[in-house]
Amino acid sequence: MIARWTEDDIPDQTGRVAVVTGASSGLGLATTRALARKGARVILAVRDEAKGRRAVAELGGPGSALDVHRLDLTDPGSVRAFAERLHADLGRLDMLVNNAGLMAPPRTLTAEGHELQFAANHLGHFALTGLLLDLLAKGDAPRVVTVTSANHRQGKIFFDDLTGERAYSPMRFYNQSKLANAVFGLELHRRLARAGSPVRSVLAHPGYASTNLQTSAPVGLVKLLFGHLLAPVAQSCAQGALPQLHAATAPGVEGGEFIGPGGMAELRGAPERVRPAPAAADPETGRRLWELSERLTGVRFPV
Repeated sequence: MIARWTEDDIPDQTGRVAVVTGASSGLGLATTRALARKGARVILAVRDEAKGRRAVAELGGPGSALDVHRLDLTDPGSVRAFAERLHADLGRLDMLVNNAGLMAPPRTLTAEGHELQFAANHLGHFALTGLLLDLLAKGDAPRVVTVTSANHRQGKIFFDDLTGERAYSPMRFYNQSKLANAVFGLELHRRLARAGSPVRSVLAHPGYASTNLQTSAPVGLVKLLFGHLLAPVAQSCAQGALPQLHAATAPGVEGGEFIGPGGMAELRGAPERVRPAPAAADPETGRRLWELSERLTGVRFPV
């Protein structure tokens, strides 16, 4: 059990370099703010650079240790360009927080033919992590934090219908993508451990936090329920970001751990170690998703 942990417990991050995806709003912005306050250099990986620059102005303005780089996780070319820029700019990377997410839009396919949520939430982060792993291996106590959701426990990976061509439901495919996040984080841990890598792979989920995730993409009843009717019971972005901040910075966090809120049904509360769904921890599912993700992204990990 973790003693009640708050943002004040984040150790000094001076000299450390972090990448946070989806950093211009919601949990990503809260994570960026907390890391920057503790001295980290944070690279805001954002789809909308103008929005990212506005976030930097809000957080610290010119001179702060904040950089904005464009990253569209649904576009393989953008992911590779982002990774190439970091290799040109950095000698190492200490933290990668795979935070960005998309929730319950109408069925949409990317230019490569992938279902949008699976591409943005899982495939983009899979490729990004693989392309940055060599920089992470040079980091100081490096960690990859993959942000999933309590909804991963209701998820199933539709290996025979990944794009929803036969049967698409916005929430079922959101849950699929969040299960994929959890499967990936745990399979990455297994592979890093076998390779003797210094990089630790950790999972986190925010519980139910009030962010634009519930309003920017969902439509109909999903938007009404999560974006409006349940909003009064949601915790703040700052509170929702605590599990991923703990996973990224707290001393003693081990690879393969899963950090979420410790309150009722893991909806809110201080960070605690929680258990993943059995499907997320299944090595065979991990192997199958990994091989599929390598094939779909063209990215192979150096482990």
